[in-house]
Amino acid sequence: MSILVVDVGTSQVRAAVVHPDASVGAVERRALPPSSPAPGLVEVDAAAMADAVRSCARAVLAAAGPVEAVGVANQRATTVVWDRATGEPVAPALSWQDLRTVGTCLELQARGVRLGPSESATKLAAILDAVDAGRHRDLCFGTVDSWVAWVLSDGELHVTDATNAAVTGLVTRDGQDWDPQVLDVLRIPSGVLPAIVDSSGVLGPASALPGAPVIAGLCGDQQASLVGQGCTAPGLAKATFGTGAMLDCCVGPERPAFGRQGPEGTIPIVAWRRGGAVTWGVEALMLTAGTCIEWLRDDLGLIPDAAASDELAASCPDTGDVWFVPALLGLGTPVWDYGARGTLLGLTRGTGRAEVVRAVLEGIAHRGADLLHAAEADTELAPATLRIDGAMSANHTFVQALADATGRPIEVSRQLEATSLGAAFLAGMAVGTWADEADVAAAWRPGRVVEPSLDDTTRANRRARWSDARRRAERTIPELSDLSF
Repeated sequence: MSILVVDVGTSQVRAAVVHPDASVGAVERRALPPSSPAPGLVEVDAAAMADAVRSCARAVLAAAGPVEAVGVANQRATTVVWDRATGEPVAPALSWQDLRTVGTCLELQARGVRLGPSESATKLAAILDAVDAGRHRDLCFGTVDSWVAWVLSDGELHVTDATNAAVTGLVTRDGQDWDPQVLDVLRIPSGVLPAIVDSSGVLGPASALPGAPVIAGLCGDQQASLVGQGCTAPGLAKATFGTGAMLDCCVGPERPAFGRQGPEGTIPIVAWRRGGAVTWGVEALMLTAGTCIEWLRDDLGLIPDAAASDELAASCPDTGDVWFVPALLGLGTPVWDYGARGTLLGLTRGTGRAEVVRAVLEGIAHRGADLLHAAEADTELAPATLRIDGAMSANHTFVQALADATGRPIEVSRQLEATSLGAAFLAGMAVGTWADEADVAAAWRPGRVVEPSLDDTTRANRRARWSDARRRAERTIPELSDLSF
């Protein structure tokens, strides 16, 4: 039978059915935009999220009929706290984008405790300080997967999977248990924490849904995309190009040797856990990708919509030696420079709209190559191809530029959002729809493959020019460049 997938992203809730042939049908969406009550603050209405999850899931089941199991994919590190008895949120959920705890993170860093403001740890402490300063209430904490499992199980399941637990900042180095030192420093009672469970495994019935199918898969969105694109063996890599971009590479059963960050700026992640065994990966991050296309559209007015960037960029053969560094919010992997800023170089009187738009697409592609090369260096693995999904994967000019910058064939996902496939594969392995990771890998079929069009010498010259442009974008605001988490 088919698998119901609930996918909670940063701005919408999506439900769909994934069939045993890996096709997707009966899709339902509900908008769930975050709110920003002040600069740097990003909040989510957890009660509205619960309503959207239930309504989308029920609509899909009404359209598609019974399913074997439920898989959940979710935005990571967004922090929800609710009352155990009533099941009601006690405060707005704090989005992974929320930066209110930057000062706390810097203060803790001076005490030898390294946490990032995008992780859940200091967000949870901030909510508890606001609603339960004495730490006496019977509250539950969870990331979005925990909240969805609680909602769908009518309060019977208080769990989080290993992929989500690993990005909270609250777990031990092996990703298997909560870290008592961090809990003590932040005054977080262990009783508020969910049980850490497998990403693939039967957890209990989704009794809030017709037929009460079992919840059998939980996974953070990027890891779900990794599994959804069949990257279940060491050395297979995918990149998701959305608002930002994240590249994930499967490493295998051994944790990468480095701590919070590798020499080239990648981050160790739990790719998934099944049967109690962890498969590890690394993640490389680009802070602005699709955001740059929005900038062209909304702020500069160079294009009427995002899709127009493809046609306009394709109308000129090259950028005319114009270079763009997509650092509107700083740089991530490999240099992690929060003070870097977007840079447009090489403008002449002959530079037009098409050249600028093409330079932006090529700049994002070069940053994608940066991520891939960093993952290769930190893992000593060499992906023969790069698989991609996300909205930008529909942009032909961008995908060709990515193939040219990486020097690898680019395999484009049939699904723009492969997270749903990954959540379905994880749930499906738990109930026998797919046998194992090898069976999942065999199900991968790219929508198209784009080959590089440059010779090695030309590519090397362009990469050298790109590296020079990126260096010139670094340390634009030195005070921010000096920050690290």
